[in-house]
Amino acid sequence: MNQRVATLLILIAALGFSGCAMYDRNGLPPEQAQAMLARPGSASFKPSPELEKRILALNPEHVTEADIRETLMLSPAPRVINIHGGIAPVQRTMISFSRFLTGMGYPESSITNPSDGTYSFSCYEDADVITGQIAWFYERDGLRPVIVGHSQGGMQAIKVLYRLAGKQGTKLYVWNPYTWQKEDRYEITDPLTGELRPVLGLKIPYVSAVGSGGPTRLLPSQWSMNGRLRAIPDTVEDFTGFCKGQDLLGGEFLGYGPANEYYAKGTAKVRNVWLPSSYRHGHVPDTQHLLQHQDMLEWINNYHPPDKLVDRPKLDQKFEGNSANILWAADVWYSIKKHWVLELQRLVQSRSGVAKRSRRGNEAESFQRHLLPPHVGSYAQNEILKSLRGTPTHER
Repeated sequence: MNQRVATLLILIAALGFSGCAMYDRNGLPPEQAQAMLARPGSASFKPSPELEKRILALNPEHVTEADIRETLMLSPAPRVINIHGGIAPVQRTMISFSRFLTGMGYPESSITNPSDGTYSFSCYEDADVITGQIAWFYERDGLRPVIVGHSQGGMQAIKVLYRLAGKQGTKLYVWNPYTWQKEDRYEITDPLTGELRPVLGLKIPYVSAVGSGGPTRLLPSQWSMNGRLRAIPDTVEDFTGFCKGQDLLGGEFLGYGPANEYYAKGTAKVRNVWLPSSYRHGHVPDTQHLLQHQDMLEWINNYHPPDKLVDRPKLDQKFEGNSANILWAADVWYSIKKHWVLELQRLVQSRSGVAKRSRRGNEAESFQRHLLPPHVGSYAQNEILKSLRGTPTHER
């Protein structure tokens, strides 16, 4: 037997029989869950006029450390859904990444699972559970979650995108992260419009995957992704795929060649970033150590990736300390900051839009009660009220 094939088969067997990086999920006791659910979510966030002005003035493409400290840290943040790979103790690298995020100013409460305080999902957890929780968090927070996947966790992230892009009529149920139970509904109230919408078709602002693919495709839990892993559906706005050479576990053809690169099936903006081959597959999210060096923090906060479909970044500065994985950390942090701003601006702008629609609706009902004479027919009444409410012409 070819030695390379034999090596891959041994690795696959090892993956299959190794300890799985799983969490025992039970949810909170009912009384505690109800108490937590009684607290308002950030969808009701009402900034002061001054803070609102600063939020709307932010440039999402250039978010500075001062912007984070003076504006973003005073505001809610999108839920970060971390999905770690499959072999214990790989979840520790996602804990390291989560602590890197909090060290950069991201709120820990927007990273940890609310029922047990864990920092990530396992790649073996049901994609429908993750999908249902994404919808739940969006409804409660008014901010669409983002996903960061590592190894098989990146494959699971893309699987979530495909679940959201399912066939019309597919029922994707809402999943409560406090009780860890499926709710008897497959629609949410869109926090920005106040209208019911299905979980199906929800679009996520940002997803990234690093070291995802290779021989792990052959594991039964990943069979559904064969033939479509690199094709990104329209249920994400920005997708970044990270790959590297000499990646025995997560690369196609050991991480070499265009077979490792992702592409958009339709409207998604897809970037491919080739990391140095010296980066170790199982350790890429291990980034907490970067917080120990001020020069590294400044470099990361100032990092701006080029607008390229395929990027091969090089570290343009020498550091005294351990800068392992800094290129991955800087790129992901840039995108998380960007979508923190965009989601926050989207929420703030929707509040003024809801207020305007509410005023129009009240004016229309008052007009109907006091001014419309009884002889005006129902069709005419409807057209007048739609005009007052500002209903678009194509919906009349």
